[in-house]
Amino acid sequence: MRGLRRTQGGIAALVVGLLTLVGCSDTVEEPVEITVTGDAGQAPTLVYVAPLAVEDEFREAIWAGTGPELVDGAPVLLDYWLENADDASLIRDSYSSSPTAQLLTKADLGPDLYETLSGQRVGARLLQVVPSSENGDPYPTATVIDVLPTRAQGTAVQPGEGFPTVTEAEDGSPQLTPLEADPPASLRVQPLLRGTGRQVVATDTVTVQLSGWAWVGGEQFDTTWTSGLPLSFSLQDVPAWQEGLVDQPVGSRVMLVVPPSYALGVTQSEELKGQTVVFVVDILNARTPGETS
Repeated sequence: MRGLRRTQGGIAALVVGLLTLVGCSDTVEEPVEITVTGDAGQAPTLVYVAPLAVEDEFREAIWAGTGPELVDGAPVLLDYWLENADDASLIRDSYSSSPTAQLLTKADLGPDLYETLSGQRVGARLLQVVPSSENGDPYPTATVIDVLPTRAQGTAVQPGEGFPTVTEAEDGSPQLTPLEADPPASLRVQPLLRGTGRQVVATDTVTVQLSGWAWVGGEQFDTTWTSGLPLSFSLQDVPAWQEGLVDQPVGSRVMLVVPPSYALGVTQSEELKGQTVVFVVDILNARTPGETS
């Protein structure tokens, strides 16, 4: 939709960086001498003696996930940290920008990353180490991957009066029943699920699932749930969302009722010009670009 800007750099970097993890396809039993520390949601620290001697590909779970099991062909949301294991230098990461969304397929991820992720659960932190190769990087690489949720996970909140009814489909997508009443004249915010993550701040880039409907009639005009791939954008680009999502915890599902007085591309379109619109937003991640902790 107009007014929301996807951040493409992280997606391209993950594909380019992690598709180079195509060395030997067999996982060796001998563990690599490397230690990974750091809390969930934080950039990891990798400790090893460089140059790291890597003869065969190695992968392990730093910790197992406790969320839903990843589904073949379905969307996955990933944070990653990729190092040159010859000198322990950082090649690229997503913690300083935003997570990247891909489909769990060999075509999208490459066979090795696909194998690393297959059978894992949301919440896992994974390590993959590969040797240098003629077809990939000319140096060994060590990559840490965090598997993030692709839908809100929080405690249900009873909505107040004057809001449309929102239910949830089997795939997690919100479904809206419009309210037969005049729309409010001001921005209204109603949490539906309250997450437990850090609170959103005004300078954040947020990663979300979203759906949008017209207040009158309830016709849906936008959704990320068709593909299931979350969207990342800067709150500074969308004042209504900035005002509505600031202080909401990551993991929340929030309803925003936005009057046409707010600058929003969709309400300036011919179809919805001058109309109030309703968004239901799953806040999956939030961080200020450039910060890795």
